[in-house]
Amino acid sequence: MRAGSVGKTFAVVTAACAFALTGCGTDSSAATESGTGYVAGDGSTVVLDAAERSLAPEISGKTLDGGTWSSADAIGDVTVLNVWASWCAPCRAEAPALQRSYENHLDQGVQFVGINTRDTDAAANAFVARYGITYPNIVDPDGQVQLQLRDSLPPQSIPSTLFLDKQGRVAARVLGEIDPTRLDGIIDTLVNEP
Repeated sequence: MRAGSVGKTFAVVTAACAFALTGCGTDSSAATESGTGYVAGDGSTVVLDAAERSLAPEISGKTLDGGTWSSADAIGDVTVLNVWASWCAPCRAEAPALQRSYENHLDQGVQFVGINTRDTDAAANAFVARYGITYPNIVDPDGQVQLQLRDSLPPQSIPSTLFLDKQGRVAARVLGEIDPTRLDGIIDTLVNEP
């Protein structure tokens, strides 16, 4: 084999291996896809300075307990919107921390609202009962409420959490299971803003 041929062969083999290995990475957009069309995020967090924030779209809907909830009624409070589904393992893992944080912030002007997406009422109610969730949860069986948040949250990312400041502006987001310390830290920062 000539020296030039060895170099070309090596380059081709190296390129083929690199191409093949790109599918082995842990990119969060494809790492944990399930057969239900969702992608579990990696817990990445984006926190926006007050000057960078924009108004969140107004969302509303029927809740699992038969009531209704509207983000327009939450202006003046910090709002935590958590997108979840009963079949989502990271959602099950974060549920106790979300409920604890809700209870710890009850008298501090903080609203928690779940958005139960792509689920049945029976499965969602069983999830809420199992984890003792007492904050309202919007029923979103076809993902339309979640889709209204697409400028802030990828529609396929479950769980995901969006934080709105007292003016109803998007202040932070977490894609994937939320760490309890991060959850409380973001809430406390927003509660202490003017």
